[in-house]
Amino acid sequence: MNERLLEFFDQHADQFLSGEEISRELNISRTAVWKHIQNLRRLGYEFEAVPRKGYRLIYRPEPLRVDNLLEELSTTLIGKSIHVFESVDSTQNKALQLVQQGCEEGTIVLAEEQTSGRGRMGKSWFSPKGKGIWMSIVLKPQIPLKQTAQLTLLTAVALCRTLNEMLDLEVGIKWPNDLLIEGKKISGILLESSGEDDRLNYVIAGIGISANLSKEDFPEELSNIATSLRLESGQMIDRTLLIRRFLEQLEKLYFLYLQQGFSPIRTLWEALTVTLHRRIKIHTRDGWMEGTALSIDDAGALTVQTDNGEQVKLYSGDIQL
Repeated sequence: MNERLLEFFDQHADQFLSGEEISRELNISRTAVWKHIQNLRRLGYEFEAVPRKGYRLIYRPEPLRVDNLLEELSTTLIGKSIHVFESVDSTQNKALQLVQQGCEEGTIVLAEEQTSGRGRMGKSWFSPKGKGIWMSIVLKPQIPLKQTAQLTLLTAVALCRTLNEMLDLEVGIKWPNDLLIEGKKISGILLESSGEDDRLNYVIAGIGISANLSKEDFPEELSNIATSLRLESGQMIDRTLLIRRFLEQLEKLYFLYLQQGFSPIRTLWEALTVTLHRRIKIHTRDGWMEGTALSIDDAGALTVQTDNGEQVKLYSGDIQL
């Protein structure tokens, strides 16, 4: 029925169709019409509804084009193996399963939808169908376990540079893992790792990007703190193209990191961050702290000078700017 309904809208492109017209065409009740419209909205389609005029289809989600991605991707390591799912609980969970099965470094998991996407500090991640980029990447660098946090900053730099170049936006990095546009979050990064004897075995980098979400897509609790690339750029985002450019940028910086260490990545991060040299409020496991963010060190820790003049190093926390 969904296919028939979409075909009917395609036959009347950019036109309003009344509930009565649709009901008569599909031989279903007007209540059933409303239910099918709502179902399509959950699948990422957008309709304009106007009293006495009906419905008009204004947006249909463009599926990820994995064949194009594999064909055009110029990387040699990241993206050699790509697994795509319509719906998963979390791409992090799927990637962990692949790691346990012995997958190679650079393996990627993509999903059109996450039903239980997660962020840092136990937070959930809103991941509606067909509107964003929900992705996990498996990396296996031979580095000490204590340096794992450097990879969070590296991933943030790669994504920030990609967005700024591709969309001509002013995206900034909030320590340690969020990307913001004018103070609103458009992306988050979550790294989950395993190691032994102080050596890293693997890290799974989870990346969530709010690409083509509309204002109506965001739940009320996120409407004032989150935004999307579509809303900020005024254009629909080619998700497949964005993924390709990000993976190419990520591999470039990853190889630089393996060859020269964290120093060049740190310099790039400092040029893109919106955290340093300003007053912040940060929530840690020990409670709230206020002060001025001074710098990051080679472990990715943030140095904060508190109001009493003490300098404190923080390895995790939730910042308010």
